[in-house]
Amino acid sequence: MSWRGPLLLLVLLLWLGLGMQALAQERYWQLDVKGGIGPGTSDFIVTELNQAQTEKPAFVLLNMDTPGGLYSATRDIITAILESRIPVVVYVSPGGARAASAGTYILYASHVAVMAPGTHLGAATPVQIGGPSLPGTPTEKDKSTDKSEDEDPQDTSSPGSTAMERKTLNDAIAYIRSLAQLRGRNADWAELAVRDAATLTATEALDKNVIELIADDIPALLQGLDGRTLELHGSSYTFASSGLQGEQRQPDWRQRFIITISNPNIAYLLMLVGVYGLLLEFYSPGFGVAGVTGAICLMLALLALQMLPFSTAGLALLGLGLALMVAEGLSPSFGILGGGGLVAFVIGSVLLFDTPDQAFRVAWPFIAAFTLFSLTLILVVVRMLVKQRHAAPVSGANAMIGEQGIALTVIDPTGTVMVQGERWQARSRQPVAAHQPIVVLAVEDLTLNVAPAKETPS
Repeated sequence: MSWRGPLLLLVLLLWLGLGMQALAQERYWQLDVKGGIGPGTSDFIVTELNQAQTEKPAFVLLNMDTPGGLYSATRDIITAILESRIPVVVYVSPGGARAASAGTYILYASHVAVMAPGTHLGAATPVQIGGPSLPGTPTEKDKSTDKSEDEDPQDTSSPGSTAMERKTLNDAIAYIRSLAQLRGRNADWAELAVRDAATLTATEALDKNVIELIADDIPALLQGLDGRTLELHGSSYTFASSGLQGEQRQPDWRQRFIITISNPNIAYLLMLVGVYGLLLEFYSPGFGVAGVTGAICLMLALLALQMLPFSTAGLALLGLGLALMVAEGLSPSFGILGGGGLVAFVIGSVLLFDTPDQAFRVAWPFIAAFTLFSLTLILVVVRMLVKQRHAAPVSGANAMIGEQGIALTVIDPTGTVMVQGERWQARSRQPVAAHQPIVVLAVEDLTLNVAPAKETPS
């Protein structure tokens, strides 16, 4: 009798475990990948794929529309896909979406690639993005060194003009060809996508064995996947997607925060708000709201810049532009300092993020708006604050100095005076007769130091 209780409990736990696993496999996970692929997006996808290995959904669907992404973020995603024991399906949708640059690499790494009508992919040539590009980019030092050592000036077969650029291109080609061979897809076209920035529509991609399916929507995708078999880490896996329900997975608050601040426009905004807040606090000390807000925004901007491919030269030009416009506000130079600062500010804003990928550059309307705002703020507001600091006091004890009044009594050495309609105790080094005009020299506590108004104070 004593062994029956534990045995029943074990059977119950096994039944519950199998039931939970069956329930998990009745669903698939959907992760939306929209916009540039950066640190936040990478963290979200990698975390979800790792969690999928434990919770075991039927498969993971990446609903993709991306113009490209950062090298490190893309490699992290591809590594997680290759290590996943849960099938990963990449679906380029809706119509008009694209899987360009980094998106092409991720699509080639997926177990099943699907596109909606009216979508396209390709243009995966490596480009410089500050740090390593996809999959690597040369520095100027590397370029000059390789050019002198092993560049063949007669070699025009490669788009790169230096040995390092050719190494970068060849590495990218080898990388995407390895993904194509692993998944049984068209490796020759993958090479063209890298070497010549080739692109394909959905129909062309299906004809050239770049993708497996074209699906108008997710129900059509599920129908097309049903019964499809693939090899998954040495074992056969068959999709049973008919009737599956999707579970939309969302980033947590930390991932959403990283995705938000790693947006180049947001990082640019945080940096400028930080600088303006500190400037306003410096020129007009008060409760510290501007200074505290500026310091927090500046720290967040530095965190974002750490994750983004920013240019040191662009950041220096941006700082120089702000400094010159501040100098114009402090000491007008007929527009010379202000004009130079405006030019440096615009150039620095354009070069701040060193990448030709528009997904990781500050938008032109953003630059124009903040350039005009910065010029107005510094030339108008800062100049007003400076004038206010140097203006004569209009209230308080210091405002009494230089004011004239009338002696109500004889002052020798003390007495009473009337200044600004108020009676004051007064002290004077020289005798002052009653009803004689006086001038205030100083204020000590509640006593005025005065002198006869007709005499010049010594």
